[in-house]
Formats: sequence, structure tokens, C-alpha cells
Amino acid sequence: MTNKLDIKAFLDKDEEKDLLRLLTAGSVDDGKSTLIGRLLFDSKKIYEDQLAALERDSKRMGNAGEKIDYALLLDGLKAEREQGITIDVAYRYFSTNNRKFIIADTPGHEQYTRNMITGGSTANLAIILVDARTGVITQTRRHTFLVSLLGIRHVVLAVNKMDLVDFSEERFREIVKTYEEFISGLDIPDVRCFPLSALDGDNVVELSDRTPWYNGPSLLEYLEIVPIDRDNNFDDFRFPVQYVLRPNLDFRGFSGKVASGIVRKGAEVMALPSGKRSRIQSIVTYDGELDEAFPPQAVTLTLEDEIDVSRGEMLVYPDNLPLTDRNFEAMLVWMDEEAMDPSKSYFIKQTTNLSRTRIDTIRYKVDVNTMEHSQVPLLTLNEIGRVVFTTAKELFFDPYRRNKATGSFVLIDPITHNTCAVGMIIDRVEAGDMRTNEDIPVLNLPQLGIAGESYEVVDKIVGELSRQGIAVKVKK
Repeated sequence: MTNKLDIKAFLDKDEEKDLLRLLTAGSVDDGKSTLIGRLLFDSKKIYEDQLAALERDSKRMGNAGEKIDYALLLDGLKAEREQGITIDVAYRYFSTNNRKFIIADTPGHEQYTRNMITGGSTANLAIILVDARTGVITQTRRHTFLVSLLGIRHVVLAVNKMDLVDFSEERFREIVKTYEEFISGLDIPDVRCFPLSALDGDNVVELSDRTPWYNGPSLLEYLEIVPIDRDNNFDDFRFPVQYVLRPNLDFRGFSGKVASGIVRKGAEVMALPSGKRSRIQSIVTYDGELDEAFPPQAVTLTLEDEIDVSRGEMLVYPDNLPLTDRNFEAMLVWMDEEAMDPSKSYFIKQTTNLSRTRIDTIRYKVDVNTMEHSQVPLLTLNEIGRVVFTTAKELFFDPYRRNKATGSFVLIDPITHNTCAVGMIIDRVEAGDMRTNEDIPVLNLPQLGIAGESYEVVDKIVGELSRQGIAVKVKK
């Protein structure tokens, strides 16, 4: 009986732990997979049969000499083991006495930057690795910039392979200074720096005697205490409807994930785009009904009134509405091998909404090394730019700095249905602001043979084009 109670107490305590989602990023061969493997090994989260297989594989195909190659715990694809690089995102779960973790090991190769974005889309924290020998390079800057765009608020700079520079404090400080200068213009409020040797385990789980000049915690100690409670937006209630649940004639609920804010039983809500109002009758989960729900909980909401709500619509509070528009400006990361075609129509998926969209203007491209802006006619693989879009139907969104969940979107190729870009909405734009004056076409009515009575018809056409986000100047 005592054992049963002890097991129940253990499970109850485990349920109370919060969850930290993190990713590793950085350039090729900076030691991302090795770091996670070492973290799992030193925290005693590897089973005996896994360890035996790891030792066997390290001798047969490892890249760590006579030592155990901890990267093999993550790099399971045949091509990854042959080349010694990470290609696909690998997820690993483990827990300590204080917290649960889901780690995404993402590729460092420039070709697989899209996979890094996939791993970072749900992360609370990013570990950016750099090789102590090479320091901060272009891929380091690119991944940090993307982490900033994804709204990740906590970043760890892991200066790895310190054993190859004799654990030089001077080299560590030099790399940290370069990195801090780069991130000074980015919106990342929490940055911590660690000197590590992932292969040998220095400062990963236990503090190392080889860095007496380092006074901070080990990496795992920091991961256990980093505060993430206020990272979610609890102010603006947004509930994109993913599914209308109708198991029988007596139940009709709207299922989805609380993207932000807090929803309470009895609260008045509005359905967008219809604008119809009702009140929350119940908040249903698998474990029973709740009085309130908050992100990232997945729930089913029932309403007191029979109003029409479908997949792709959004429930919000009437006194706190998102932006609603068809024209918006966003930072876009192009992820397709095929370059952007500005004349092409794309699908845009924002929360559960899917709509056709077109690219109106590319304001500029960002150079991740210098942070300088340049004018370009299109974006190519891994390029980042500020772009203006017009959608076929209205979207409901918040600027992503205010609300990560409703401010992000993906572009989908209408022919291949592949995701070709990911974007973060900055704000909506007025139709007249979408092009520079030089780019706005001019209708010279006298030259076109239009005069007098026809002006009124032309004005109506120009007005309709403006509402669709197409700016036109008229010369009468």
C-alpha cells in the first residue's frame, strides 16, 4: 500500500512540472547533437540497452575517436551517420526533478534552415552553438535572427569545443562580445553565455574544473530555472476554431487550442468574421469541464446560443479585437529551393485560415551579417525580407511582437502544396502605402480617350481597386 501511495505521489508531482521546449541551432559541426546526447547521458536519462548500442555504434561509425559519439543518440538517419551531420529535426523528451523538457535538435547546414524554423516554431528557448575556434559566423547570425523573428525570448549562446582552445577565457570573452554586439539590435530580452565542451561534458550538467574563471551555473542548472511563465500572451484572448465537434444531436462544441489570453465560463465572446456574439456555456476537456482555460491548452468550447461558427473562424472578446484586414506587412523567410515569383499567387495559412494571396511589394532584403537593407526584385533560399501582401479574404491577426500565435503564417505553393516560406506579420498597411510613388501606375484618362461623364465610372473602379490593395493614380 505504501508503494502504491509513493507511486501516486510521484506521478502527481510529475504532472505538476512545467514543460520547457527548446531547440539547438548553429552552423554545421558546431556540436548540437553531441551537446544534447551529452545532456541526456550525464543526467542519467539513457537506458542500458541504449548505452550499449551507443558504445557499439561509436566504435563502428562514430566521429569522436576513441570516445563515445553522443551525437549518434540524435542522428539516426543513415545519411546523417554517414556524413556526420544533422539533416532532419530530431525530438527528445526527458525530465529532471524540477522540469520536463522537449529538445529539438535542428540541422546547421544552410540547405536545411527550413527544418531549423520548424523546430523553433514551438520553442521557448534556443541554444545557439558556436565553435570556439571559428566564433560567430554567418549561420550563427542567421539562426539568431530567425530565433528573434520566431518570438523566442530566451537564448543561450553555447561556446562549444572550448577544449580545442585550451579553455581560454580571453577567447570566450571575445566571442561573447562579438555576439552581444550583433544581437543589440534584436528583440531578445534574455541572453546567457556558457563555455562548454559537449564531448567531454564540461559545464553541461556539472561545472568544470577546467574553467575556474567561469562563475555561472551549468547549462542544465540554468535550463531548470529559466522563467517561461510570462512568455505566453495572457491578455488578448484568441481562439482559432480547428474543428466543430458534433458527436450527437445534443452537443455542438468548437475545438481548438487557446492561442492566447484566458477564456472563462460565462464570458461574452464574438465570432469573427460574422461578429455574432454569445457566451461561453462550458469549457470541455478529456478530463472534465474547466472554469477557465489559457495557452497552450487544447479545449472544446460550447456556447449558449446557436450561432454559426466554422473551422478557420476565431472567437475573441468583443472589447479586445485583433486586426482584421486583407493588406498587411510582414517579415518573410523564403525557404524554397525555387526562388520567389512575385507574379504568382500563393496560399497563405494563418492559424486555421487558408486564403489565396499575392505579393504586392518587397520593401527590402536583410543582410544577416551587417543588418543592412537592400532593394531586391525577389527573395531566394534562406533570404529574409520585408514584404507587403494582399489576401483574397480578410485575416484576423495581431502583430507578432504582440502575439506570436496569431502573428505568424506560412506561404504554400498552390501547385506542389509545399511550404515555401514562413512569415511574421508586422502590421497592416494602407492601400496607398504598398508601393512607392514611382511604382504606382498612372491612368492618363485623356490619352486613353476617357473624359467627362466617364470619370465617375473610373473613380468607382479606382476605389474598388484601392479596397483590394491595388494603388492607382488617375490623371484627368
